[in-house]
Amino acid sequence: MSKHNRRAVLGYSAAAIGAGAAGCLSTAEASSETEESDELEIIGDDPDLPTVAILATGGTIAAEGDDGDLTGYSAGEVEGVELVSGVPQILDHANVAVDQIANVGSSSITEDELLDLAHRANELLSQDDPEFAGVVITHGTWTLEETTWFMNLTVDSRKPVVSVGAQRPPTAISPDGPLNLVNAVRVAAAENAREKGAMLVMNEEINAARDVTKSNAYRVNAFRSGELGVLGYADADEIVFNREPTSSRHTYNSEFDVSGMEELPNVGIVMSHQEASGVALDALVEEGYDGVVVHGHGSGGLAPDMRETVREEEYDIPIVRTAQSMNSRIQDSEGYRDDGIISGEDLAPLHARILLRLALTETDEFDEFVRIFGEY
Repeated sequence: MSKHNRRAVLGYSAAAIGAGAAGCLSTAEASSETEESDELEIIGDDPDLPTVAILATGGTIAAEGDDGDLTGYSAGEVEGVELVSGVPQILDHANVAVDQIANVGSSSITEDELLDLAHRANELLSQDDPEFAGVVITHGTWTLEETTWFMNLTVDSRKPVVSVGAQRPPTAISPDGPLNLVNAVRVAAAENAREKGAMLVMNEEINAARDVTKSNAYRVNAFRSGELGVLGYADADEIVFNREPTSSRHTYNSEFDVSGMEELPNVGIVMSHQEASGVALDALVEEGYDGVVVHGHGSGGLAPDMRETVREEEYDIPIVRTAQSMNSRIQDSEGYRDDGIISGEDLAPLHARILLRLALTETDEFDEFVRIFGEY
């Protein structure tokens, strides 16, 4: 499919794109010549607007498929610069610079991409020339909440870090990606979005990294924060926040420093269910995993055989239990602590896994794991 056809599907004709897109395309050509350089080309030249960095990783927002189709597309086909070129309204709100970190479906995101994103975001947000007001990460939605939470814990900046994706590819009828991208840039550029930690912006809603999870595979309102609700909204006239993040231990107030780090501890997730045994736990331990998160029953309970396995084996790796119900805090008990099992508080299993990976870079002490999960 040609670039012109893809933009037509986005809803913009070549005439509508006009000079703004022409500027984007010329910058894209220049960018391709200097892709080996760490210095990014700035798209847009309005001195009165802030500058936002866009770190592109692929996903449905960068997918390609048959014209009008909602499914059957290939994720991670469109380069980040081309995404920006197709949505010139972005330049009404900020100048931008695009860095292509990866171009894959988000189920293919690994520790390599996570660390690359954190390293690059820290680098860009700390520099003075040019000064970036915030960072936007374009990403597939399958693992978007994991990457957003990782950035929440590893980017040492008060500036906004905003993740964004799409439920429909650019080639679909009525794609949601263009407006999502505009709003993500608006949030990243907003002064009142500072000190909020990492955020996920889609469907005009701003969700906190700690609370958000994907709740629907196909609808455009796919991400929810449960009973805690959204942080705010990307309304047409302004960016509005209605509450603060549920924990202050994020970004500039996080203890985790991944600078120079090239790999992370390996943590797996197992699920408790009726008649669950310790076989899955044993398998992860034997495979050399550094920690395990158990997605427990109700308020974080383990099936009897699974818990008995933990008692008998006395694993020398941390085991964290999480609750079945969204937003449900685990009321920790002496019995579980005596069994060497750590409370995941009210974190979802995917979030607990990310936090445990980072905690393992700092400690191997049970009490420290308890502290970290209590604070974050």
